[in-house]
Amino acid sequence: MSKNRTVYVCQQCGDATPKWQGQCPACGAWNTLSQHSAPAVSAKRTPLAGEASAVSSLLTLSTEEPSRRSTGMEEFDRVLGGGLVDGSVTLIGGDPGIGKSTLLLQSAAAMALQGPVLYATGEESLTQVSLRARRLGLGQAPLALLAETSVETVIEAAKAAGSRVLVVDSIQTMATEESTSAPGSVSQLRESAARLVSYAKRSATAVLLIGHVTKEGAIAGPRVLEHLVDTVLYFESDLGSRYRMIRAVKNRFGAANEIGVFMMAEQGLKEVRNPSAIFLSRHEQPVSGSVVLVTREGTRPLLIEVQALVDESRAQIPRRVAVGFENNRLALLLAVLNRHGGVALGSHDVFVNVVGGVSISETAADLSVLLAAVSSVSSMALANDLVAFGELGLSGEIRPVPFGEERLREAAKHGFRRAIVPKANAPKKPIPDLTVIGVTQLSQALEAAFGTQGPSRGPGQS
Repeated sequence: MSKNRTVYVCQQCGDATPKWQGQCPACGAWNTLSQHSAPAVSAKRTPLAGEASAVSSLLTLSTEEPSRRSTGMEEFDRVLGGGLVDGSVTLIGGDPGIGKSTLLLQSAAAMALQGPVLYATGEESLTQVSLRARRLGLGQAPLALLAETSVETVIEAAKAAGSRVLVVDSIQTMATEESTSAPGSVSQLRESAARLVSYAKRSATAVLLIGHVTKEGAIAGPRVLEHLVDTVLYFESDLGSRYRMIRAVKNRFGAANEIGVFMMAEQGLKEVRNPSAIFLSRHEQPVSGSVVLVTREGTRPLLIEVQALVDESRAQIPRRVAVGFENNRLALLLAVLNRHGGVALGSHDVFVNVVGGVSISETAADLSVLLAAVSSVSSMALANDLVAFGELGLSGEIRPVPFGEERLREAAKHGFRRAIVPKANAPKKPIPDLTVIGVTQLSQALEAAFGTQGPSRGPGQS
């Protein structure tokens, strides 16, 4: 028998080194190497029953779209790209208690009506899962349950039951006999995930994995876990909010960055069919410092309120604080506003907030952020029926953004009557009940929003 050797595996990236050192040579992380035992000669992986390898020709493979099955929730189907693909592996991460197990239990119960589904849990007993199912009103669903932490046992049970969908809660509790490490370790995560991925591809079974997250919000374990699977979804939610968002950060069968919106209720997660109604708070009377933006998340346009508060600074260095928007981008936009818009905010504190806890990364929010800031400093409220979007260049030009006409139609659908957008995004055919103002420069946008006189200057402004 070959003796085991000692290796040190990075908990961040999964790289193995023969000696311990303070910094991982692969990813540069500090104090992430942990000791593990590994065979001196790598053992050949024992194939599972029914596994076989064969070479196929590209010319003989089917070119049809992959078959999908509905999860029973349209918002979940949207994030997945239209439904769950047979043979795919989906990893779902999120903070503890955010609703990962609830979502998958609801989806598994709905899919069990279409065919055999196995829900394997390594964290809860069957009684706990059954009680939760009854609380959610799913007690009569023909769903197969299994309390097991062995990957091989879970796979054999799925084969015996003829399951077309396999849910594993969670991957950190699973262990495979191919590794002697403790469950949750880097090597166990990698080997367990690899076995499940191999089973999914060979049997055309859709596998859903629940993953724990670290305090930084990333899925626990090496990033190789995310590279192995087809789709990676993250649960997002503000502290104390009952709304949940699922965002696709990787999807081989659909659009990345797609989102689905849910509301947590006593009966589980409920779909939110019109997310704009959540993120858009319409004031009874126009207020300064508020502008509505039409952003785009995945394939869905969303109307979101952008708020700004500008006040004279009492500190030596004015503050620039942005929630849901990049701080460095805000500083850049304020410099452009000073140079090409004639509004100097160098002696003012500027606070920007995106309502609803949404984080905006696209540059289409540039124009809305500056209009909100100018509205706040000048105390000139913009009309409630106005929307704006556009990217701002360093020379003060307003650049077009993708899917401009689709954004405008979404705004018109929600009752908005005026829109300030890049001239290149102005539709060729008029949109009913919507006046579109196309601009090419920041000065034109300020004139269209605040009139020919422009915003009033505060003390110390030029």
